[in-house]
Amino acid sequence: MKAAVIVFPGSNCDRDVAVALEQASGQKPAMVWHRESDFEPVDLIVLPGGFAYGDYLRVGAMAAHSPVVREVKRRAERGVPTLGICNGFQVLTETGLLPGALMCNASLKFVCTDVNCRVETGQSLFTSAFSSGEVLRWPVAHHDGNYFASADTLDRLEAEGRIAFRYCEPDGDLTETANPNGSARNIAGVFNETKSILGLMPHPERLADPVLGGTDGARFFAALVEALA
Repeated sequence: MKAAVIVFPGSNCDRDVAVALEQASGQKPAMVWHRESDFEPVDLIVLPGGFAYGDYLRVGAMAAHSPVVREVKRRAERGVPTLGICNGFQVLTETGLLPGALMCNASLKFVCTDVNCRVETGQSLFTSAFSSGEVLRWPVAHHDGNYFASADTLDRLEAEGRIAFRYCEPDGDLTETANPNGSARNIAGVFNETKSILGLMPHPERLADPVLGGTDGARFFAALVEALA
């Protein structure tokens, strides 16, 4: 399984994702700089976390117009599996590859903590190794992770099974206190229509090795690599 990790000025989790993918697949991902207009054929594209272009205009807005993102969008629209984590999720919404937007946290503060995420569906290549209702622990680290979409869009995501993960209590209950940023309906991740694109606010790559304090992230990447093999 060959992956590409897109690197923007300000990316800060590109290496973390690359390490997690290499540990899961045994292959080093291609690290693709934002100025590139093309890159080798791959089985998976990852837009990592960070602060692309410093997020000076609006999170993900400038990155969405990078030369490499035009190619990412072209391939994603043709079905190449694409994963956006944190800032990568923001970029995916700015490009229109995913619905909704990521706004400033309800607390108006940067949030950096571990959260519990409930798997909402196992019917995707990203979640096929997990059972619906299973709870995973991953870190979050963001200032603009408050997922927003219109009521009609949220209802459609619900009806089409396109909500991937929700913030929850350790027992899986959905509560306001378990929601670190005020996201609508506790949403932590969403799919596109075909579930070939996933936007995810938490960072599974930050808990992908026992030395980091947990392995739920490693499970996520190992399952994804197996699904793509």
